[in-house]
Formats: sequence, structure tokens, C-alpha cells
Amino acid sequence: MKVAAVVPAYNEERTIGRVLSTLVKCRAVDEVVVVSDGSTDGTAEVARSFGVRVVELQPNQGKGAAMCAGVAATDAPFIVFLDADLVGLREEHVTDLILPVIQGEADMTVGTFSGGRLATDLAQAITPFLSGLRALRRQVLEEVPSLEVSRYGVEVALTRHARRQRLRVKEVPLPGLTHVMKEEKLGFWAGFQARLRMYWDILRHGLRA
Repeated sequence: MKVAAVVPAYNEERTIGRVLSTLVKCRAVDEVVVVSDGSTDGTAEVARSFGVRVVELQPNQGKGAAMCAGVAATDAPFIVFLDADLVGLREEHVTDLILPVIQGEADMTVGTFSGGRLATDLAQAITPFLSGLRALRRQVLEEVPSLEVSRYGVEVALTRHARRQRLRVKEVPLPGLTHVMKEEKLGFWAGFQARLRMYWDILRHGLRA
């Protein structure tokens, strides 16, 4: 039962190393695929230094396309998606996401921050369906329509598909995990504008439902 961890990344050279250092040691993961989605920094080079598979997309195609490209690069029947800007990722977080799917207890798991930082904990408590931390069977993913063009609406697409198909979805608290916010990466105004673009993608995809 091969498990692949897929990490979509856009200009995450400063953070992706922390994520990969955990993934390459995780016994629950058989393969790691990083998709550098039009990155203009050293994201791909950092990823290669860990000996993982790297897919480079040009130009930037959006998170949905990056996730699909990562899945296409592996034949694993089980996929776990993780963000490249996570802080505090531990092996047990990854295992806790994967096991319910492998053991047949859930069709999809959704990871939520718990006890990391108030800002990110609160955001996921309010909108857990926007979490990018998920594990699912490959077959489920391949049945989601228009995933490759969903950009930041990809989590909405996955959540909506699960609801429509009456899939068993389990929320998995991930204690001590958080991520770097856009305002911290880019500065307040640039980060705020990037956040607005992300929310517009989410809203636009939701309106097409």
C-alpha cells in the first residue's frame, strides 16, 4: 500500500526544507513529490537536496494544477497533501493523517491546526474545509471534476465532492502545527493582497458549483 506525500510549493525555499526533513524520515510515506509551481527562487533546488522527486511547472499554474501534477508523477494508491510552509511538522502528524484512509476508516482526512498559533488555529476552526492538509485514496482524487483549474479553490472542490458523494471525511487535529502566514512571507501589504487573491479564487470556484 504505497503512500506518496505531495507538496505543492510556490517560492518556499525558506520553509520547505523543514517539511521535507520530516517527510523523508516518515515511515508511513514511501515517496515524496514536490511540485514547484512556477517558483522563481530556490524551491526546486532545496527540494532536490533532500533526494525527493521534483516536478517543475512553468509558468505558475495554481495550487490545483500543482496537486494534480504531483499525483501524476507517482503511481501510489494513497496520497497525502502537505503545504510547503508548515512549521512544527512531526512524523506523527503525517501518520495520523494517513492511517484512517489506509485502514478503511475514512475516505478522506482533513488536518486541522491545534495548539500551534492562535491566528492559524482560529482560522482553521472557522473554516476547516479550507485546510490543505489531506489524505485520500487516489481513486477519490481522480473523480473530482476540474481540479486542475481550481487554483486556490482546490480545497473547496475536494470538500464539495466529498459532500456530494457522501464520502466519509474525518477531521484530524494536528497538535503544535502551524504555518507561515502570507503577511509574514511577503510583508503586510503584499501578503494582504495575496490573501485577497486567494480568497477570490476560493469564492470564484464556490460560485461555479
